[in-house]
Amino acid sequence: MTKQNVFKGVTAVQRSLVDYWCLLRESDCVPRRESVDPGHLRSMLASISIVEFDDSGAGRFRIAGSRLRDLLGFEARGHRVEDVVGTAAETFALGLSAAIDREAPVGGVIEAGERLHAWLRLPLAAADGRISQVLCHDEILPSRRFLLSPSTGSSVLPKSDRFAA
Repeated sequence: MTKQNVFKGVTAVQRSLVDYWCLLRESDCVPRRESVDPGHLRSMLASISIVEFDDSGAGRFRIAGSRLRDLLGFEARGHRVEDVVGTAAETFALGLSAAIDREAPVGGVIEAGERLHAWLRLPLAAADGRISQVLCHDEILPSRRFLLSPSTGSSVLPKSDRFAA
């Protein structure tokens, strides 16, 4: 994976988060969880969650920002990914799997009525190098004008698309 091929997010905040993730990579490897400085993420913590996977592959929300609660309708911290229902469930499952399988950032936009949900999934490795966590960023946008345009290197999706990268 080269840095030119890395998905850059669909919003300016997501672009900044992906740039930080790329900075943490050692050569072409997935960054280690302990490399992430929570202070660097301070301004976006309300939109951040971390899903941790056990040896059986089951995911559980280890950290969940307050905006995720607004999006899902419940406090996700401690809950399994399977506990998420509706449109958000599909997004979480697809995004988490793709980030782990690709060992790279993935994201996109879901439009549900007047609501835009911009999502980003970034894989993180444990000390042993195994991808065991995914750093998630989810934000509700008031309009499409907050999305980066294709000319900035990111995908802006039509209404029917759910998965960008």
